[in-house]
Amino acid sequence: MNLTNNLEKYADLIVRIGLNLHKGDNLIIRLTEDALPLARLVAKKAYKAGVGDIQLTFTDDSITLDRFLDAPEESFNSYPEYLVDFMENLLLDNHHVLSLVAPNPDLLKPVDPTRIARWQKVAGMAGKRTMKYTMQNKVKWCVTAVACPAWAKAAFPELSEEEAMRELWKNIFFATRVDQDDPVAAWEEHDTRLKAHQDFLNEARFDRVHYEGPGTDLMVGLAKDHIWVGGSGYSEAGDRFFANIPTEEVFSMPDADRVDGVLRATMPLSVRGQLVDGFHFTFKDGKVVDYDAAVGKQILDDLLATDEGAKHLGEIALVADNSPISNTGVLFKNTLFDENASCHFALGAAYSENLEGSTERSDEENRKLGMNDSVIHVDFMVGSKEVTVTGIKVDGSEVVLLKDGEWTI
Repeated sequence: MNLTNNLEKYADLIVRIGLNLHKGDNLIIRLTEDALPLARLVAKKAYKAGVGDIQLTFTDDSITLDRFLDAPEESFNSYPEYLVDFMENLLLDNHHVLSLVAPNPDLLKPVDPTRIARWQKVAGMAGKRTMKYTMQNKVKWCVTAVACPAWAKAAFPELSEEEAMRELWKNIFFATRVDQDDPVAAWEEHDTRLKAHQDFLNEARFDRVHYEGPGTDLMVGLAKDHIWVGGSGYSEAGDRFFANIPTEEVFSMPDADRVDGVLRATMPLSVRGQLVDGFHFTFKDGKVVDYDAAVGKQILDDLLATDEGAKHLGEIALVADNSPISNTGVLFKNTLFDENASCHFALGAAYSENLEGSTERSDEENRKLGMNDSVIHVDFMVGSKEVTVTGIKVDGSEVVLLKDGEWTI
């Protein structure tokens, strides 16, 4: 594996396919120290593509951990308004958003979960007016990943740090198709395949879907005028982009009030720097009414208490078990990768692109059509080789969409 060459190809893919940057665009890059080499390559290619301004939003794991452990209690009670104003001004000035994630799944393990939850709620409420720019595709945005030692060791604990880093990069390049001769062409082909599933689901106009698998028996009503989306999307200005690299999903909007049954996760969830495992939810009339976890129940307690929308679903996504990420056999302990190896749901906010005409209506009007609203959006995985998903129309007719984890359409 030639790391230098692959990083060049990765940066090119992000600029050309991920964000489709061109003259008149500006850019925000969210990153950690581990992402700096890739960020520099992206910036160089972005400027050459015509980008006028690039702003960096930098975080550091060590400083973040120290803050949660030692900062004064009162510092977690409010979020600086000027930071929200600054970010919103950038977004209004045609700055698109690239998030280069290099996660440490256990970063905040030593921290009191209630302190994390309190800050996440405060920050989420403060950032709600900037969150809409990505949730509603007002700007182009892309989330992709960078290897770092902590993540590498979490994914490959049996290897040395050097070997784990090499293995993680190899899997990132495989999942993102960067290891192919022409990644851009490979993504165009991949997008065509996802669009075929998207178009079938949209033409079928299912009223609800039924998930069945070990520990799972869930009926999920779909929002009125829902839209399935797979692969690329479009910004408000009409520019094509990919919100996630990698992506293997075709996703839509559940009706926040029409979800009933039991749902068992098939993978651990890394959320807020802490791990939840062996968990399940029971839904009635769209709302979580019971839940438990073998590991991290307090984290679920705090997550569900964030706001009313946190107790309802905002996303439903179909992913074939026979996908590049799933076929690696690696539990990445990172939502961006694990969610694209498995069918998944998300608690919290829904994406406006999944509801026809949503941007032309008020939040209250969209809520009446089944669109969930929250300051959180947390994905968790439910797919496996044993999952069957059936689409059901208003007249009761059924179409099997996934059987034994694989597409049947």
